[in-house]
Amino acid sequence: MAISVTEAAASRVQKFLENRGKGVGLRLGVRTSGCSGMAYILEFVDELNEEDQVFEQFGVKIIIDPKSLAYMDGTELDFAKEGLNEGFKFNNPNVKSECGCGESFNV
Repeated sequence: MAISVTEAAASRVQKFLENRGKGVGLRLGVRTSGCSGMAYILEFVDELNEEDQVFEQFGVKIIIDPKSLAYMDGTELDFAKEGLNEGFKFNNPNVKSECGCGESFNV
């Protein structure tokens, strides 16, 4: 089981952590939400939990709990700028469908 991060996403996470002044890395996860059932969560991590899985690439630690990893195994976290819009993108091979607004997904 694994999570990967692109160089662009890692660079952005590093900048956020530097601006914040503290943090071990970025937590990825899922929660029940939206029309399709699940939504992604992103949050800074100051302290690891015992059950956390840690994946490191390009000097950035991506932290995920085992429950979320079951839904996100193989996911690549990317960061993209498209015109005036920019943000993190989840390239999750487990997604079977997404809602029309892009807020939630189903596996």
